[in-house]
Amino acid sequence: MRIGVPTEIKNHEYRVGLTPASVREFVAHGHQVLVQSGAGAAIGMSDAQYQQAGARIAPDAASVFGEAEMIVKVKEPQPAECAMLRRGQVLYTYLHLAPDPRQTAALLQSGAVCVAYETITAPGGGLPLLAPMSEVAGRMAIHAAAAHLEKSKGGMGVLLGGVPGVAAAHVVIIGGGVVGTHALQMAVGMGARVTVLDKNAERLRHLDLLFGNRVGTRYSTAASIEEAVLDADVVIGGVLVPGAAAPKLVTRQIVSAMKPGSVVVDVAIDQGGCFETSRPTTHDDPTYRVDGVVHYCVANMPGAVARTSTLALNNATLAHGLALADLGWAAAMRQDPHLRNGLNVCLGEVTHEAVAHDLGYAYRAAEAAIA
Repeated sequence: MRIGVPTEIKNHEYRVGLTPASVREFVAHGHQVLVQSGAGAAIGMSDAQYQQAGARIAPDAASVFGEAEMIVKVKEPQPAECAMLRRGQVLYTYLHLAPDPRQTAALLQSGAVCVAYETITAPGGGLPLLAPMSEVAGRMAIHAAAAHLEKSKGGMGVLLGGVPGVAAAHVVIIGGGVVGTHALQMAVGMGARVTVLDKNAERLRHLDLLFGNRVGTRYSTAASIEEAVLDADVVIGGVLVPGAAAPKLVTRQIVSAMKPGSVVVDVAIDQGGCFETSRPTTHDDPTYRVDGVVHYCVANMPGAVARTSTLALNNATLAHGLALADLGWAAAMRQDPHLRNGLNVCLGEVTHEAVAHDLGYAYRAAEAAIA
């Protein structure tokens, strides 16, 4: 199969779909790889390294999209990229379609076979291709919150961990999954006072066993969220419903009653965000204020640590990418139901139930589309 790797064009997105090491694996399996010139240059992965691994270098994105049978990316295709997709071409990347009707419409029109990293599942449960970026984003969320608590960044002027004789900041984490656990780890390490909320009592027990009396755990209800958020200096939104839009757990009314200069970091913004006041921002202009509350809602947070993120992502995506190339997308999905769960759009039809429900499309089961 001919595999194409274009340069990412989203704002401050320096990750790349395949590393030279991953290219070497595809070539060893008998595939051809075409990499756009400069695709990995910003993170120290040069054209020469890709050539040494067996790739050919293409001058521009049009050449990559025009020749490749499968496109491997990191972020969702931008409008110019959607326009270059063609019927039957495989797109393997993060998509986050539920809150993005324009992208969904463009992918349907293209007739491409669109496989979303974030909805591929694992035999033991979980979302293994989303997990590494959730780990990065969870850790970065605390860094971002600590920075934006500073007065010069619009915050209340509080040091996250406090100092002897002065209380530490109160960090509230909504969601005890991968994002929440890694945010929790960083917040505890920096000396903050931490409360985590989740609807899974077993998850709360697990976090309690891990962190003991260094954190407070609360079962998530509308009342407990409101109470915790109103006492918080920082709120991290880390909820996820696989493939679907994130639930709006913190209302505009609650935000308006939060402490002036407090900070919200909505890691769920890729799926629409879990605060009613959230809207996507960029690394160029990462924050805005609503009723005195600083909102950090960057939709590609891991792009800021692009080398670490690229290496972690390739560790997770390589095996499924090779399966798609070795067997062909249809045979690979017949063989692996977990990979099949990643099929979101196929030949002009929506094949993920949550996406169809949230955007009002007819749903066709992936099994039927493959057949």
